[in-house]
Amino acid sequence: MTTTITNIAKYKGDLSKLISEGDLLQMAMENDCFPEQIKKLCKGAGKEYTDLIKHLPSFSSNYQSWYSESLALIKQLLHDRVADFTRLYEKPKTKRKDITHENYTIEDYLFDQTAQDWSGQTVVGPSAAIPRFRQQLNILKSVEKRFESSLFDIKQLVQADLFDTELESAKELNKNGFARGAGAIAGVVLEKHLSQISDNHGVTISKKAPSISDFNEKLKQAGIYETPIWRKIQHLSDLRNLCDHKKKKDPTEADVNELIGGVETITKTLF
Repeated sequence: MTTTITNIAKYKGDLSKLISEGDLLQMAMENDCFPEQIKKLCKGAGKEYTDLIKHLPSFSSNYQSWYSESLALIKQLLHDRVADFTRLYEKPKTKRKDITHENYTIEDYLFDQTAQDWSGQTVVGPSAAIPRFRQQLNILKSVEKRFESSLFDIKQLVQADLFDTELESAKELNKNGFARGAGAIAGVVLEKHLSQISDNHGVTISKKAPSISDFNEKLKQAGIYETPIWRKIQHLSDLRNLCDHKKKKDPTEADVNELIGGVETITKTLF
């Protein structure tokens, strides 16, 4: 129970911080695009414009870190909105015939991208990114509802804490000369995480006791990740097998450190 509460509190704290930062970034973006309108709004509300802008962050300097942290949280708690969140930021991969209000992105904003008509008048500019960022912020805010909904499954939150604890134990074992035991623990964590990813995406494994390689093949076939990730996981599987089975070569401390580090990366970035 303590683990559950700790993990939920951590996610809520991270979410609250990112939402507050997002609100300020939205104000900074609006001020960059429409300073005179913001001045009028401040005057109408009896506030000093100079006091406001003192507390506003630089959007161009702070957005990327906000985006990366928010994306990591959305991947963990609202993975079905990841594509929507990234699409609002990234320029389309296919070349656009024209830049319009409909296809303008936050990435365009960061490069101060504009589109002009035949007379040289700007028809689309940075202000077109404001509704895009507002949508991103609303996606992030919708995560809050997950904590309040009876449909929210806390299993993954609890599991994330358990994995961290198990990997810390593996590090200590490896440091003290128990490489095989440490590698076995890391391997079990990776296997459990791949099983959870399969559940998340509805990927069925027919084997009664599937291995890391079994999960890895099925997830790649289902298009959950590309070949580079598949290769990485296969390598981790080989290192795990070196620890689990008596072979001519014993696993070294470096082998097991590589295995633990790789498992940590997979559990934090692949959902």
